[in-house]
Amino acid sequence: MKEFSFLMGGKAGDGVKVAGAILAHVLNELGYWIFVYEDYPSLITGGHNFSIIRASSKKILCHRDKIDVAIALSKDTPEHHPKRLKKETIWIYDADVLEKEKGLGIAMSKIVKENGLPQIARNVLSVAALAGICGMDFALIEKAIKENVPQKIEANLKIAKIGHEAGKNSPLKMKVNKLKDSARPLLSGNEAICLGAAAAGLDFYIAYPMTPSTGLLHFFAAKGGELGVTAVHPENEIGVITMAEGAAFAGKRTMVGTAGGGFALMVEALSLAGQAEIPVAIVVGQRPAPATGVPTYTAQGDLHFILAAGHGEFPKLVVAPGDADEAFYLTAKALNLAWQYQIPAIILSDKHLSESIFNASFDKAKIKKEKPKLWTGKGDYKRYLQTADGISPLAFPGQKGAVVKATGYEHDEFGLTIEREEMVVRVVEKRLRKKEALRKEIQKMETFKIYGNKKSQTLVVVWGSNKGAVLEAADRLGLKVIQPLFLEPFIDTKFKREAAKAKKIIVVETNATGQLAELLANHGIIANKKILKYDGRPFTVDELEEKIKKILK
Repeated sequence: MKEFSFLMGGKAGDGVKVAGAILAHVLNELGYWIFVYEDYPSLITGGHNFSIIRASSKKILCHRDKIDVAIALSKDTPEHHPKRLKKETIWIYDADVLEKEKGLGIAMSKIVKENGLPQIARNVLSVAALAGICGMDFALIEKAIKENVPQKIEANLKIAKIGHEAGKNSPLKMKVNKLKDSARPLLSGNEAICLGAAAAGLDFYIAYPMTPSTGLLHFFAAKGGELGVTAVHPENEIGVITMAEGAAFAGKRTMVGTAGGGFALMVEALSLAGQAEIPVAIVVGQRPAPATGVPTYTAQGDLHFILAAGHGEFPKLVVAPGDADEAFYLTAKALNLAWQYQIPAIILSDKHLSESIFNASFDKAKIKKEKPKLWTGKGDYKRYLQTADGISPLAFPGQKGAVVKATGYEHDEFGLTIEREEMVVRVVEKRLRKKEALRKEIQKMETFKIYGNKKSQTLVVVWGSNKGAVLEAADRLGLKVIQPLFLEPFIDTKFKREAAKAKKIIVVETNATGQLAELLANHGIIANKKILKYDGRPFTVDELEEKIKKILK
């Protein structure tokens, strides 16, 4: 077999995510491409959590419906996944909590208790049993445990050995061969965002925890010292954005992270950044809404909100990565452009991208900290100097010879309050020149990507995390795919040229109203069909392929 899908299911607190990480690392070491999907309710304990770990001999960016092996750490795991099962799906389960006729039952609860370990340690034992069934060497499990289990390593290795032997001696077999490829870095979308920002010179990451962006705060809290980034956790989202703008005013590159509800609280300060021309990067991880919605699941329902956020008219940047590599590069680009144009820049993610695990192949050497336009130190410093491109030279408090102001009021070149009509017009037009300069620069970049059958007259348009499922489905059906990367400013000239070649345009989104389709329509690009999903779950390759087939009939 060249492809496998494994499911790990249990209650919150059973260590399902850690088990998935261990299995992903083992399969990665064997040379497979990896994708891990995490599914969990908003509970600390109880409920049903599961991870789907997909491994393939070719690059993958999504999970599939059917699974080859299911591991059950809770009694109700089988009840949640009947549609995912094949006839030959192998079950591995804790025989102390679940009675099942078929599969490999191991008294996991009893074994971990006898070895002085908590119930959560069953995750290690069960993954080791799977490795035994698949003919994997125990050394791979040992290495993964040492890298992913934080304590009681020897005791965990002991029970893992028991599980591995049980799997190896079981009549159930599924051979997983080692491939010739080497292991590749495994990262979540959030981790890739962090690394991209750090590569572009990030100084401060400031955030209040909010799923699915909380992982950014955890990552910088753990790794910030190595990356030169200070992580700060203020009292709320308003404190987050205003503290970030204060740090940027003082000359430090800042990024904040939140979800739709937190971003709603930041919008007044977003307009302040537009008026005061303060550079700040904002990560917005989308999830189903309104209000709290379904907080631990995924959606793409905030696009209109993000594009329209802020009162008044001012330039801002919005990018939408679709995988870990794009999350790295586009975050770095967004942070650099924020400082070059002194604007707010938004990295629009979602739960599926933020928390899924990918193989990453980005090159850090391709990213550097781009210098903004700085004051020369000559003459009187004018913070809002009128320039041809609208970009004023930056100076920072404490710099010799400069009196640096920031204001939320309309202002003259020095930053002093003005209200006369002709002066107001000059400053508004200055900001508009900056937006036009940004648009011209973006036009030189890769604003969208094209995949699939370039000759196909059916074009599938996708944005963000749906990229993976769309690419595989389109490849199977011989279709062309286009993926916009920059959503504001939206560069429509080249996009229109590609869209005009198609007889049928299908837009795929995880929202209920087709928000990207509406954005395209505003630019004269009309979709013939929309495939929408709004249950909080991402598309899989299989369901998307079936939906596209129905449209093509």
